[in-house]
Amino acid sequence: MQEVKLVVSYDDYEDGIRMEKLIKELAAKPEASSLESLVIGDWGQAYENSPDEFMGTLVESAPSFPSLKKLFIGDMGFEECEVSWIIQTNLTPLLGAFPELKSFSVMGSSGLSLEPLQHAKLEELIIICGGLPKDVLSSITHAKLPELRKLELYLGVDNYGFDGSLEDVLPLLEKGLFPKLVYLGLKDSEIQDEIAKAAAEAPILDQLEVLDLSQGTLSDEGAEALLASDKIKKLKHLDLSYHYMTNEMISRWNQSGISVDVSDQQQSDEDDWRYPSLTE
Repeated sequence: MQEVKLVVSYDDYEDGIRMEKLIKELAAKPEASSLESLVIGDWGQAYENSPDEFMGTLVESAPSFPSLKKLFIGDMGFEECEVSWIIQTNLTPLLGAFPELKSFSVMGSSGLSLEPLQHAKLEELIIICGGLPKDVLSSITHAKLPELRKLELYLGVDNYGFDGSLEDVLPLLEKGLFPKLVYLGLKDSEIQDEIAKAAAEAPILDQLEVLDLSQGTLSDEGAEALLASDKIKKLKHLDLSYHYMTNEMISRWNQSGISVDVSDQQQSDEDDWRYPSLTE
C-alpha cells in the first residue's frame, strides 16, 4: 500500500511552513492519484493549533486523492505532543470528502467531534487518546457505519477527557449496531473491570471474533467474569495484555484453552492505585 506521512517539524514551523502547504504540494504530484494511505502527523504546535488550519485544504484537495482508503489524523509521538494535549476538532467533513475510505484513525480527543458519524464504506475506526469524551462515544453509538468491521477505542481516564461511565459504553455491547463488526476494542480504561463484567455475557460476543480489553486496569475481579463466560470461549482471540491480574489468574488463563494474551502484567502501587497504559 502506498502511504505518505506529512509532518511539520518544530524547525519547519518556526520557518513558517504549515500543513496546508504540504497538503497542496502532495495533491499536485502525479502519484497523488494512486495514494492509498495518508497520515497527518504533527501539524505544528498541536497543543495550541487544531486541524481546522488545514481541514479546508484537505477537503478541497480530496478529488486529487481518488484512491485513498486509509486516513490517520494526529499520528505523533509524545516528544512531539503528549496525546492528551493534542487539539482536535470536528473531523466529520473528512468522512464526507473521502467516500472510498476504509480506515479512519484519530489520535487525541481534546475538542474532538464526530457528529454526525456516517460513512457507507468505512471498515475500521480507531481513536487513540488518554480520555474519550462521552459526546464522542454517543456519536459512535448513534453512527451509521454499515460496513464497520473493527472498532478500537481508547477510553482512558477522567483526568484526561473520559467524562462518561459504564452506561455510555454499554450500547457498544449490543448486537445490531454494526452488523459486520468482528473486532471490538474497549481498552485503556480505568473502569476495565466494570467493562469486562458487562462484556462477559454481552450480546455482541455472538458476532465478534476478537475482543480487546487490553491496556487498562483489569484485575482478577473482571477476569473472573470473563473466564466463567461460555461466550468468551467462542472467540477467536481475547486480548487482555497490560493488566493487573495475579499470577494465579494468569495461570488459569494459560490453562483455559482460550486464545488469550495475558502479557505485560502490572503491579498496583502501595495504595492499590492502578493506571491504564495511556493517559497523559
